[in-house]
Parts: sequence; structure tokens; C-alpha cells
Amino acid sequence: MLKVTKAVFPVAGLGTRFLPATKASPKEMLPIVDKPLIQYAVEEAIAAGITEMIFVTGRSKRAIEDHFDKSYEIEAELEARGKQKLLELVRSIKPSHVDCFYVRQAEALGLGHAVLCAEKLVGDDPFAVILADDLLYSKTPVMKQLVDTFNHYHSSVIGVEQIPPSETKSYGIVDGKEWEKDIVKLSGIVEKPAPDVAPSNLGVVGRYVLMPTIFDHIRALKPGAGGELQLTDALQSLLTEQQVLAYRYHGTRFDCGSKLGYLKATVEFALRHPEVRADFEAYLQDYLAASQTMPKAA
Repeated sequence: MLKVTKAVFPVAGLGTRFLPATKASPKEMLPIVDKPLIQYAVEEAIAAGITEMIFVTGRSKRAIEDHFDKSYEIEAELEARGKQKLLELVRSIKPSHVDCFYVRQAEALGLGHAVLCAEKLVGDDPFAVILADDLLYSKTPVMKQLVDTFNHYHSSVIGVEQIPPSETKSYGIVDGKEWEKDIVKLSGIVEKPAPDVAPSNLGVVGRYVLMPTIFDHIRALKPGAGGELQLTDALQSLLTEQQVLAYRYHGTRFDCGSKLGYLKATVEFALRHPEVRADFEAYLQDYLAASQTMPKAA
């Protein structure tokens, strides 16, 4: 039986939308309350039964490796001070049954190219792809939903969500027929179509479970705009050979690749955080009440 035990995290991007914060620190290390984005992504993978994390990195991404590495100095200091809860928290960042691997993407040649960089580590196994920019919240982790769908149908699965028709130019849009509840059998994917020609209002988000044959289709691509190899184009090619499904996941997505999405995620996750939620909610209520009495700007 095919089992998904590997996840690829393309983390080589420059994060220019968050400059200057990302000048010397990876955008994936931006914190949402007290955990970086990449840790939320890895925890989602672990909850789906994945045990091998493959990071496709670039220059200035060493902080990601350090984050998932053992920190002898911090652990020794916490142990000496008797701070057992913090010690357990630090040690839980990478559970003992989880392995992390790193491979460099020397040039920014697109998402398809980033995935292709992981081919030797993935081998002939089905694998997940998780984009940390898309922070997803759900009682059942979204990657687990996709893995469960893959286990049932033994087909590549793409995570999608319903989007406003006016926003189709910002997404890959899937075309196909509703097969079962929340499942669409794909006949095509259109990259960033105008609303009047979009085949549906289901946009692709940063979650995939893919058969390893996708690598053959990425290698066969001709570079598109900017010399990039797009994963969407490889998936369109894969459709000519085998079944690919779109899964309408259950959950809430925060686009943390944008400042507004990042701020929304920070507020939402702070309101769920057991340590700060009560005080933070009280602060927001006081702030909103005070804002009602503030003079309007001319």
C-alpha cells in the first residue's frame, strides 16, 4: 500500500513583500504569536502521519535548519534553571521520530523547479507539498484531510477552496466535474484566468499530495514567463496520463504571504492561544471601544 511519509517544503523564496523584516531572516520564520510559520506547516505534516521533512532552501535560510536542530546551549540553560515546561517545548519542535533533510535550490526557477530539487530525496514514493505561506486552521489538519483522500483514491490530490470570482487572476483555477462531496475529478488547471473565462471558482492553495511521476512532467516542461517551471503546468501534463483530484478542504486559510493576511492570522491565533487569549481579547475590546470615541480624520 502506498503511504505518504514525506513532505516537501519549498522555502527558497526571498520574501520581498516583508522587507526589511526578511532581509536577513527567512519569511518562513516570521512568528504567528510564538511559533514561526514553518513550524505550523511541519506540525500539520506530522499530524498527517508524515515523518520525513524535506526543505528546499536557498541563501539566507540557515535559520530554518537551526530551528529544527538541537540547541544544546538553550536546553542546558533551561535545564539548569529548572524550566522544565520550556525545555519540553523546545525539544518538541522536532519530535524524535521525525527526520529533517535539506537541499538547495540554487536559482529561483519556480515552484515546479523547487519540487524537482527534492526528487532524489523523495524517490519513488508519493509525497506532500506544503507552502508555509498558506497557514491553514482546521480541527482536522488540512494535510491529514488530503492524505486521507489520497489513501482512499490512490490519486494525486490538490487542495482547493472556493474563492470570489473577482479573485481568479490570483490563483490557479481548476476545471473538472464534481465526483463526490468535496471531490472534483480534474480535466484541467488554468493559471490565473480572468473572471470571465475562469472555468470555476475553485482556487488552488498551497497543499498537494502527488504521485512521484510528477517529476517526469516537471522535467519535460519548457520554461515559461521569467524562465520558471510551474507546478501547475506539470499537473496539467500529468492529467493526460492519470487521474488527479481536487479536494475542497475544510478549514480557514490565512495568506501569510501578504501583510494583511499575516496580521489577520496573528489576531486569530492570538485569540486561540491559551496563554494570551483572555488578555488580548480584553485589549481588543477596549481598543474598539476607544476607537468609537476618537475624532474622525479630516
